[in-house]
Amino acid sequence: MGSRRKAREIALQMIYSIDVSKSDIKDSLNLYWENNPDEHEVVAFANMLSTGTMENLAKIDELITQYTKNWNLKRMASVDRNILRVAIYELVFYKDTPVNVVINEAVELAKKYSTSESGGFVNGILDKVKEVREGL
Repeated sequence: MGSRRKAREIALQMIYSIDVSKSDIKDSLNLYWENNPDEHEVVAFANMLSTGTMENLAKIDELITQYTKNWNLKRMASVDRNILRVAIYELVFYKDTPVNVVINEAVELAKKYSTSESGGFVNGILDKVKEVREGL
C-alpha cells in the first residue's frame, strides 16, 4: 500500500473516531501516533488531511448537504459521511492531488470499509463536488 493511501485510511479513521466520540483532533492524532508510529510522509499527510478536514468541517458539511438532496447528513452512514469529508477537504481545499486520484481513492475506501453501494454513492457526490474545485 502506498504512503498516501495509508495516510488517507488513517485520516478516515481519525475523522470517524472524532465524529463518533466527539474527541479532540490533536489528542486523537497524538494518541494514534504514540501507538502506531509510521514514516514521516504518512504521518505528515494523515495529519494534514485530518486537521484540515476538521478545520473546514462546517463548509465541507455544507457541500455534502448541498449535493446530497433529500439526504440528512446525520442519517447518512457514518463511514460514508467521513469518507466524503476527507475527500472533499482534499478535493476543494488541498488541491495538490489530481481530481481523479481523490475520487478514485475515496471510492476505494468506500468499497473497502462500507457497503456495496457506497462506492457509487461516494463517486456520484464527489463527481458533483469537483465542480467547486474547478470553479475556484
